[in-house]
Amino acid sequence: MSTVPTADEATAVRRARVVVRGVVQGVGFRPFVYGLATGLRLTGHVTNTGDGVVVEVEGPPAAVDLFCSRLLPDAPPLAVVESVETTGITAVADSGFRIVPSRAGGPVRTLVAPDTATCDDCLAELGDPADRRHRHPFVTCTHCGPRFTIVTGLPYDRAHTTMARFPLCPDCAREYHDPADRRFHAQPVACPSCGPRLRLVTGPGVAPPPCDDPVAGARSLLAAGAVLAVKGLGGYHLACDATRPEAVTLLRRRKARGDKPFALMAAHVRDIEHLVHMGAAERELLTGRVRPVVLMRRRTGVRGAPRTLVPADSVAPGSPDLGIMLPYTPVHHLLLGTADTSAPAGAPRLLVMTSGNVSGEPIVTDDEDALERLADLADAWLTHDRPVHVPCDDSVVRVCDGEPLVLRRSRGYAPLPVNLPVPVVPALAVGGDLKNAFCLAQGDKAWLSAHVGDMDDLATQRAFGRAEQQLESVTGVRPTVLITDGHPGYRSGAWARRHAEGRPVVRVQHHHAHIAAVLAEHGVAAGERVIGVAFDGTGYGDDGAVWGGEFLVADYDGFQRFAHLAYVPLPGGDAAVRRPYRMALAHLHAAGIAAGPGLPCTVACPSDELIVLGAQLTQGLNCVPTSSMGRLFDAVASLAGVCQHVGYEAQAAIELEAAAVTAGDMADDPRYAFRLEGPSEPGAAPLTAAPGPLLAAVVEDVRRGVPVGVIAARFHLAVARLVQTACAVARGATGLRTVALTGGVFSNTLLSSACARNLRADGFTVLRHREVPPNDGGLALGQMVVGARARAGTG
Repeated sequence: MSTVPTADEATAVRRARVVVRGVVQGVGFRPFVYGLATGLRLTGHVTNTGDGVVVEVEGPPAAVDLFCSRLLPDAPPLAVVESVETTGITAVADSGFRIVPSRAGGPVRTLVAPDTATCDDCLAELGDPADRRHRHPFVTCTHCGPRFTIVTGLPYDRAHTTMARFPLCPDCAREYHDPADRRFHAQPVACPSCGPRLRLVTGPGVAPPPCDDPVAGARSLLAAGAVLAVKGLGGYHLACDATRPEAVTLLRRRKARGDKPFALMAAHVRDIEHLVHMGAAERELLTGRVRPVVLMRRRTGVRGAPRTLVPADSVAPGSPDLGIMLPYTPVHHLLLGTADTSAPAGAPRLLVMTSGNVSGEPIVTDDEDALERLADLADAWLTHDRPVHVPCDDSVVRVCDGEPLVLRRSRGYAPLPVNLPVPVVPALAVGGDLKNAFCLAQGDKAWLSAHVGDMDDLATQRAFGRAEQQLESVTGVRPTVLITDGHPGYRSGAWARRHAEGRPVVRVQHHHAHIAAVLAEHGVAAGERVIGVAFDGTGYGDDGAVWGGEFLVADYDGFQRFAHLAYVPLPGGDAAVRRPYRMALAHLHAAGIAAGPGLPCTVACPSDELIVLGAQLTQGLNCVPTSSMGRLFDAVASLAGVCQHVGYEAQAAIELEAAAVTAGDMADDPRYAFRLEGPSEPGAAPLTAAPGPLLAAVVEDVRRGVPVGVIAARFHLAVARLVQTACAVARGATGLRTVALTGGVFSNTLLSSACARNLRADGFTVLRHREVPPNDGGLALGQMVVGARARAGTG
């Protein structure tokens, strides 16, 4: 262990100016620096600036060197130190070491920390009757609590957060200014004396609970079957007792949710072990600092568990997974009784926790808006007076082959940057229209926004604009170019054109952007080409068709379409997406297979629609061609009788995956095959993968009464075999041995795992998403490295 230099060693004096960049504000970094410097008997000061944390230290050279060497390895747990820049300066012979007021102005180069789950020390205080913060719903310290969602400006000080309206009481002020206290310069610090304060508001016709405690009142309403709007870190949730079928059904009906799965919040890991298959990776995600919603495979047949720990079937109908998170705020812990000995035995232990919004609109953050916009959804509101400055939904993660796969990158991850392997000019990439997230970048840093939502609603587009301005303010990026998807009708693209103000607007092909996002996430260098497999539901193709089953040979600078699923008609556009039986009939028509009267898709199609659809397919009326893998999943789901109508995106594919999971380990069936057609020479027309043989096998198995799960499993294995075969042909033509798997279809871990396993067995290096979503939530990152790199002229 290093020691303080002796007096004999300290004959010389040196002063250094140290700039520490990264996530170093709001994480206890200045208190850490103070303790380190005073422990080494160094003089000087530390301050927050827009450039990062700036330190000046003076003392014996060995002590100064030791100080600098310990900044990175000994940093606080929430800090992410990206660089430590040291410069020698003239000694001034000052006395003591001080934390000086933050300096505003200048370039913004520091990084704001994400919101973080309540730490163990704060939880202990929350549950300790002798502590002055006992049952305080806003207990926090330098190691936990709100950060990104309360920041109004930089540098990160209390005056630049939504806590500015709450003056510190004498006790909190003493902690805040005490270098030995873990709340030393913790900006959200609070207590029951200084606020914020929780309150319970009941709606019309709902009797207020007979108690003054908002948490106890909220518990009693939940136990009685009410729907509550609960204000969290990044906005409101809608909550109900997940074990009460009538409460879940009520919430589903009010929110017009269809069959889309709800997320659960459980008090403890032990309360869900009987519900899901949980490995070490899932457990670590559930209990870590981020606390995302973790998708885990459901167990079949829950036996022996108390009724209070068995969610209603209507929580996630048709899904192979349950999405579960653990409490991450003091309010959540109080609601579920995890740190409250006064919690009654009948308090709910499993809650539905879904975004507080009307379907299709952004999450509600403003209190007055919540009372108005959620009036038809909630019976009561558990709210408080600390404003949410930045909307932020819960992140969603699942584990694939032992590694986390982020499906929605929001709370706990945003606004941490992605390091880029290629430099870009200051730019804004606006993403797509579904699962929208945008990206700001400059140089070697890219900031993906929190999840915004689907851009088909005016309120979401306005939320997009507010979020973009806020992220500009905390990153300091001033875009000189805007980048959009190639689709001429995307609302995100229209937003970019309206706000261009003379700046160039660059279009990037959808699937090229998906592949570039994988390359950027993995740090692939400029000029390195890969075989990119981009499978999704919809993406505008260069030929005007709807692409989505693509094999591209690509790098950041361009792509060649090497192969794709054979085109089939998309009859009626969105109508075919909402009614998978239309896609099944379209695929059968394209393959020349008769749609007999006994097939599930034929039975599901009304007779008058069947006649019109037949004429439409024969004549090609309102039938845009599509190569979408997502639509093929829809077609097979319909053919197998799994799903005929969808109420949310990818429902048919999710339910087909659920059916495949029930089949267990399955041997591949060679009848389930794609027919590769066309030349394979570089520069020639792309290969096409026709699913005719596969569809014929599915029809045969349906007629023979083969179990649905077996059909679904055979289909998944056939798609994985197509990927293996097409990539082998591409390797033969190009010599490339790296494959990138991307697109929303690869949110399906059954398929992703099978593809990766086959490809690695064939000697390929496989790149898959981990921290950036494979769906359109990661699209903006790919747009950025393609569009802004091209503008920079570094290709």
